[in-house]
Amino acid sequence: MDDLVKQAMLKWPNVPDCFGWLGLDARGDWYMRDDGVQAAGDFPKAKGSRLQHDKLIAFIARNYSCDASGQWFFQNGPQRVFVALENTPWVWRINTDGTIKSHTEQRTTVHKCLLDEHGHLYFVTPLGVGLVHTQDVLEASLLIEKSNWTVHTIGYEALPTQYKFVRQPFCQATIRQ
Repeated sequence: MDDLVKQAMLKWPNVPDCFGWLGLDARGDWYMRDDGVQAAGDFPKAKGSRLQHDKLIAFIARNYSCDASGQWFFQNGPQRVFVALENTPWVWRINTDGTIKSHTEQRTTVHKCLLDEHGHLYFVTPLGVGLVHTQDVLEASLLIEKSNWTVHTIGYEALPTQYKFVRQPFCQATIRQ
């Protein structure tokens, strides 16, 4: 987390959380969702505007985390901006050497490989569970064939419970310390 964010959290400890304004799609893109988009429906049905500003995307990535209940958020100064997830909290990209990195540019290793009933491929890593980017599924299948990973099946609806994350964050009447 950025030092400026930590300082802002200390200076203004009681800023209310923000819900509904940020989404992460299945390709690792962030979406800003204004009042009109939110009124049109939940994410990803109503996505909003894809963020394209590199420095803003990098700032979100550096300050992306989750709370104890598995709700993912971006710490924007003293305010938590909770993230609606199209699928999982992470989207993995596979490098040509077989290593992987997240949509936030964090490198990690694969502990387990999962496949759901829709044909979506997931990796479980030290960072958590994430969807393999659609452009990297072929590379992943080649690595699976080389016996780099064994595939296990899982139901799409079982992912949040088994890997402790929330796709649609909700406001909780709690005060952070």
